[in-house]
Amino acid sequence: MSLLPLEAALERLLSDVSPITDEELVPLREATGRVLACDVSALRTQPDFNASAMDGYAVRSAQTASPPSVLSVIGESAAGHAFGGRIQDGEAVRIFTGAPVPDGADAVLIQEDAERLGERQVRVLAVVMPGENVRPAGNDFRQGDVLLQRHARLTPGAVALGASGGHPRLPALRRPRVAILATGSELVEPGAPLGPSQIVASNSYGLAALVEANGGEVLDCGIAPDRVGDIRAQIDRALRDGADIFVSIGGASVGDHDLAAKAFEESGATLDFWKVAMRPGKPLMAGRLGPMRLLGLPGNPSSCMVAATLFLRPLLRRLACLPPIVERTGRLGSGMRANGVRADFVRSMLNPAGDRETPEVLPLDRQDSSLLSIYARAQVLIHRPPHAPPASPGDACRFVVLD
Repeated sequence: MSLLPLEAALERLLSDVSPITDEELVPLREATGRVLACDVSALRTQPDFNASAMDGYAVRSAQTASPPSVLSVIGESAAGHAFGGRIQDGEAVRIFTGAPVPDGADAVLIQEDAERLGERQVRVLAVVMPGENVRPAGNDFRQGDVLLQRHARLTPGAVALGASGGHPRLPALRRPRVAILATGSELVEPGAPLGPSQIVASNSYGLAALVEANGGEVLDCGIAPDRVGDIRAQIDRALRDGADIFVSIGGASVGDHDLAAKAFEESGATLDFWKVAMRPGKPLMAGRLGPMRLLGLPGNPSSCMVAATLFLRPLLRRLACLPPIVERTGRLGSGMRANGVRADFVRSMLNPAGDRETPEVLPLDRQDSSLLSIYARAQVLIHRPPHAPPASPGDACRFVVLD
């Protein structure tokens, strides 16, 4: 297959992808980051009583019209311990922030505007108006109000609001399941002894982090040696386990030991494209096997992560019903050479002292696709289109945010 332009490859990948609609109830402590399946309405009113906004004295506001006057203190109202009686003319109740305002009172005189006279009297030093320093019932929300809207991603604040509304669990869309398989007889798990010619399998951990950060759930398929049968077995396993996406790392090129494409085809998969006109990440495959999408990513660390950012991330976010991450515009912090026939994605950083609206983007010095240390430093990818002319410092550029 010839090199497919980047935009055409993305169109093929995403053209018929729809968000997952399966729903599940998720406990509050597991809900952060999930996407709501439907609107969530309040099961209760908050607060469900008139509450004091300050420490002071619950009073009838008319009794403060001509201070200084003296009121009898007939009791106390604290959070969780309401005063049970009713205030009459000439009376006050000591009250604390968040406590129910007693019947008969319509305002709270703050303690700085009151002078306590012994245990049972208080002198009023200021006028208060009806409703002053009182949080009325339903001030935050009322039973039946929509608190959280369908397809919102649950932030910590949204989870707290759902809890306040009386929900121990929240209805969330099922997360896309992404099976990740590292391929290569040279790979060992982090921490395992390294034999001759072996390297640590790191890409699968970076991909797992990317998947979870973008609303997905990881099915870890481990490491498969360079045998078509072993790779096929993991594809079959992922299909049985209900994976929405199967991702293989490595084996996507054309060498004798690059077997991912052969394993895809022998599994009965349809290959949509193979090789994209981009750098890094050219040897990238995409296809499908029944309901499961297949992505074959290159093995070089930067190539793998850049390809995942540009292809796995948008596929995953669409399945998860999350908004796409769009390219932004900045200005170059240094000059760049003319580009060749492939779209180039240059690992770069943002100038922290630059303009936030149109930030200065600083390409990193080394761009070798094997350098994971460079990729880990990068914050963004400068997108250089095919045949882009030379660029000077200050010229406009497009970039993709990595995190």
